[in-house]
Amino acid sequence: MAARKMAAPATPWSKNLAEPRIDETAYVHSFSNLIGDVRVGAKVLIAPGTSIRADEGTPFAIGDNANIQDGVVIHGLEQGRVMGDDGQDYSVWIGQSACITHLALIHGPAYIGDRTFIGFRSTVFNARIGADCVVMMHALIQDVEIPSGKFVPSGAVITNQQQADQLPNVQDRDRAYAQHVIEINQALRASYQGEEAAACITPIRETISRSIEGVNKTNYINSGETTMSVSSDIRNQVRALLSQGYSVGGEHANERRFKTKSWNSCGTADGYREDQVLNTVEGWLNSYAGEYVRLIGIDKAAKRRVVEVIIQRPGDTPGSPSRTTKTSSYSTNGHSNSSLAGLKPDAAGQLRALIHQGCKIGLEHANARRFKTGSWLGGGTIESAREGEAIQRLEAFLAEYPQEYVRIIGIDPVAKRRVAEIIVQRPGNETVGRASVGNTAKVSLGGNAARATGISSETIAQVRSLLAQGYSIRTEHTDKRRFRAKSWDSCSPISGSREAEIIAGLEACLAEHQGEYVRLIGVDTKAKRRVLETIIQRPDESVSNGNGSRATSSPAPTPAYNGNTDRNSYGNASSKPELAATVINQVRSLLAQGYKIGTEHTDQRRFRAKSWESCSPITSTREADVLRSLEACLADHQGEYVRLLGIDTNAKRRVLETIIQRP
Repeated sequence: MAARKMAAPATPWSKNLAEPRIDETAYVHSFSNLIGDVRVGAKVLIAPGTSIRADEGTPFAIGDNANIQDGVVIHGLEQGRVMGDDGQDYSVWIGQSACITHLALIHGPAYIGDRTFIGFRSTVFNARIGADCVVMMHALIQDVEIPSGKFVPSGAVITNQQQADQLPNVQDRDRAYAQHVIEINQALRASYQGEEAAACITPIRETISRSIEGVNKTNYINSGETTMSVSSDIRNQVRALLSQGYSVGGEHANERRFKTKSWNSCGTADGYREDQVLNTVEGWLNSYAGEYVRLIGIDKAAKRRVVEVIIQRPGDTPGSPSRTTKTSSYSTNGHSNSSLAGLKPDAAGQLRALIHQGCKIGLEHANARRFKTGSWLGGGTIESAREGEAIQRLEAFLAEYPQEYVRIIGIDPVAKRRVAEIIVQRPGNETVGRASVGNTAKVSLGGNAARATGISSETIAQVRSLLAQGYSIRTEHTDKRRFRAKSWDSCSPISGSREAEIIAGLEACLAEHQGEYVRLIGVDTKAKRRVLETIIQRPDESVSNGNGSRATSSPAPTPAYNGNTDRNSYGNASSKPELAATVINQVRSLLAQGYKIGTEHTDQRRFRAKSWESCSPITSTREADVLRSLEACLADHQGEYVRLLGIDTNAKRRVLETIIQRP
């Protein structure tokens, strides 16, 4: 039976506050709080301590058989709506048979699909979650659309669409755990509604017993109980391999077989969760105590090993750090970037560039002995996508290992491969920085850069973007006199379509034309037109000398070729100081992919509430017009936050949100 309430008093956001509409078969506990236009479907359970307030953002819809557990908060902003399954606009839509568990926060605009499970203390804001998804505990989902049937692990922070698109599918064990939580609350529903105790207590106990039995058959393991004997070095190594999408295997050998390098397989760890893999690794260590045991990182797609680390030797206590660790010495076809001047500002700039490219950031460290053998230990990953938090995490990691080598790893979460390896600390706090970037199929997990190059990280990012869009890469060069007349000569063609081959060709071109201007050209071979022209070397720059040192400056963007002879489009960034070179490159990349450009602004007070207002629309698709509009927007909103938006008009979703001006 529905619990009836009087409508709450009027609030500043509602002039004509509506009363909740509650189905007769729904149960709303007397200790819950419903305000405004809340539409509750049939057989819905709303437990004690919930706050469902549709006064500022309205209306809310809660579908049939939905389960709103104790302490859930559902609010909505005045602006912003989502389209419900009935085609109407809502501030919050919760689908049929959805389960919102204890202390979760759903803040509209938000859409929760049918049969979706939202775990304890998770937060959903300005997001759309499809049907049959499972969101585990303490997750944050904001400004994204998650497809149906996806799994969000505990503690995940999903704040950009690229992260949402790469989420794994829901597995049977995940669904079993969610169903266990749902069944208990559904069984307690009978007692909430005041049915006879003798009739309801027994079914509840039977349901709970069946649910617990079902969950015990899954692989949910208390990691605190199973991984205490595994050292932090082993945990970090496993975590680093799993974060890059690799599988984990093991091998063992006694002392005699170790001398002949004859290893026996321990098998492969099943599962993709860290606690499951660590439990398997601990079993190997205990099963083969007194023998050598090594951990294998396996790239199943390339069918190769990416790392071999000895984690136990005879005489070691199982799970304790081994005295020496050896990794397989896979060669690298990577290339070294210019010397970094330490964490401030060059290392911070490299970290910022990797974050802007959507890369995950990994950390590794090694003492002097391990460094000589290229044997690095994983230090986990930087989960935050915010620059300030990532830099703080890196500084804390450097402080934790002050007398060791430390490097940051750029990881492409889509291709699940390394795109950069940058040493940011050496023993004695010596300022370093050798960035190895290249084809990750050849990048060493322990490795040292094989040779150096003068290619900047911005140029590498542009090359990667062009190759991803199927464009060809060309180069041109000219001397100072011919540069003034805009007369360029073609360089030798760059053969190959792999990133490492292209970068090697660019490096050779820069070395061949030292003291001259060299520009990078992106060519659409089908349309027979140029899509990008960017100067990557100027006469006052020195090319790499093979030791990884090179005086570099940011490449100055040149006018994008639009298929005709008009080259009076947007020129060097130096003439427009309001826009950074990275912003211009982002705009150019978005336009090349057919996306629309938009902007939003906010003051400092509204920024803390993540409340943004749209700027004047940018209708043009020409680069010069878009850049001029961006400059006008920055001028109109001086002293405020301004962010750049990339919009996919076909899918009606945002593909990029980046702040380009701060107060």
